[in-house]
Amino acid sequence: MASVVYITDEATGLSIDDPDRLAKIKQLLLYVLKGDIDKKSANTAVSVGSTHKDRRLHQLMYADRDYDVDDGDSGSTSDRNKLLVTVDDCIDKGYTVVNLRCPDRPKLLFDTVCTLTDMQYVVYHGTVIAEGPEAYQEYYIRHVDGSPISSEAERQRVIHCLEAAVRRRTSEGIKLELCGEDRVGLLSDVTRIFRENGLSVNRAEVTTRGSQAMNVFYVTDVSGNPVKSETIETVRKEIGLTYCM
Repeated sequence: MASVVYITDEATGLSIDDPDRLAKIKQLLLYVLKGDIDKKSANTAVSVGSTHKDRRLHQLMYADRDYDVDDGDSGSTSDRNKLLVTVDDCIDKGYTVVNLRCPDRPKLLFDTVCTLTDMQYVVYHGTVIAEGPEAYQEYYIRHVDGSPISSEAERQRVIHCLEAAVRRRTSEGIKLELCGEDRVGLLSDVTRIFRENGLSVNRAEVTTRGSQAMNVFYVTDVSGNPVKSETIETVRKEIGLTYCM
């Protein structure tokens, strides 16, 4: 799990610049992230940089080696069959050729190019075709030092990292759109209601525009199964916000 959260001070509405307060926030978040059965070290960071949030999420997951998983943990068989990444040599030109084919979706090009860039590769030539439900991408790349991929281990790493980049934004579960007046604690209240009704959030996009909160959640039950319609109705009533699905 990775998240990028923009926060402000409740009293002033401005960013928080007190280092002691920020350190306390980080420590409290660590307690929450580690929980009772922490299998891997949790990390928090405070940044004032301007890295695009979606790219930052890729960087966080890449740093946590989310691509280094067993085949049984990388999605269903049908999902794996729909995604194909190959990495081949173009010896006469001194490039490595990356080919990717998968179902098309918004921001697919952003995700793949940012992943190659963050892995220290330079794209010299590329072809992108998105026709119908499927997308095809081809890139001629070299490492930043000018060399093509030279080992099977590096080749497999590129394949696994691109597969992970494509899957990270794949949304499972029912989509809930919640719109209403923003207030302090709103996100906390909404996620508490999800938890109390046995829902698990797989992906979320939380946005505040002026006085309005516009939040999108993709949820399943705690076992990853589709949510029952009666549970959705219960959640709608408890949240009490304008709801559309």
